[in-house]
Amino acid sequence: QVQLVESGGGLVQAGGSLRLSCAVSASTFSTYAMGWFRQARGKEREFVAAISWNGGSVEYADSVKGRFTISRDDAKYAVVYLQMNSLKPEDTAVYYCAARRPTEPGVYREEYEYPYWGLGTQVTVSS
Repeated sequence: QVQLVESGGGLVQAGGSLRLSCAVSASTFSTYAMGWFRQARGKEREFVAAISWNGGSVEYADSVKGRFTISRDDAKYAVVYLQMNSLKPEDTAVYYCAARRPTEPGVYREEYEYPYWGLGTQVTVSS
């Protein structure tokens, strides 16, 4: 069973930075493709960023491209990160990480493609 626990959320002013972490409890973390999604109040959950199982491919939503960076640490800890810079009030949401065993190379951008999810961490950006 795969368990995901997000951390690092909080309240930050516009223009500030946060780094989210997702600790993954899995015997073979290095074989999982990972993704970050977010859900603002009253809106549907949306894709933010994804990384392939080996870190060789990453993709971002247009709204965060150039500001957010996804990365993973397989060497020592089973953790995936989301570095968020130049935060905007519209980035306010609950952020979720997700995991799946890849069936093909590359990244996954759709919610339905991920069977494993964390409970989320709140990010609030004040103007």
